[in-house]
Amino acid sequence: MTRFRHLIWMLIATAGLILSTTQSQAQLRSPDVGDQPGLLADDSIELDPEFKKTAVLYRTNEPAGTIIIQTAERHLYLIQGNGRALRYGIGVGRDGFQWQGLVNITQKKEWPDWTPPPEMIQRQPYLPRFMAGGPGNPLGARAMYLGTTVYRIHGTNRPDTIGTAVSSGCFRLVNHDVADLYERVPVGTKVIIRQKPEL
Repeated sequence: MTRFRHLIWMLIATAGLILSTTQSQAQLRSPDVGDQPGLLADDSIELDPEFKKTAVLYRTNEPAGTIIIQTAERHLYLIQGNGRALRYGIGVGRDGFQWQGLVNITQKKEWPDWTPPPEMIQRQPYLPRFMAGGPGNPLGARAMYLGTTVYRIHGTNRPDTIGTAVSSGCFRLVNHDVADLYERVPVGTKVIIRQKPEL
């Protein structure tokens, strides 16, 4: 009887592992929500108050001018010093596309062109290989390029995705917020990406 129960539990565990792996693979193959060329942003969408730009208290040892991205919170903080920061609501990478690290802003572009990376083309073969910057471009009004990665802090033509986890690893802000941030930070700005809040 004990061996029979053990066998049943092993079968259940194996089925769970297969299901989990299948779901993860499906997520990696699923479309990048918000990467929709030609869609014009609906600026009438009202953001949840939690994701509107606001000045907040924020304790950190990082100097003023540093950007801290808290993936789990869906917030980007621009440190102001004296225990304060500007907080912006963001969209982040979906499961399987979240990451953390320390990078610098290496480039800044207004109304950036979009060249989807090969990995994205593989997942979504219907995407254009190149799209000139403009209101219908998924990168939105501004982009700040992160280190030597393929990731950016950028605008979006899908403001309804702010506060969600649906991208391929980039960090999205509504266009008026990304334009505001763009004016406040120079090339070379330190960017800290954290998946979990500091203890």
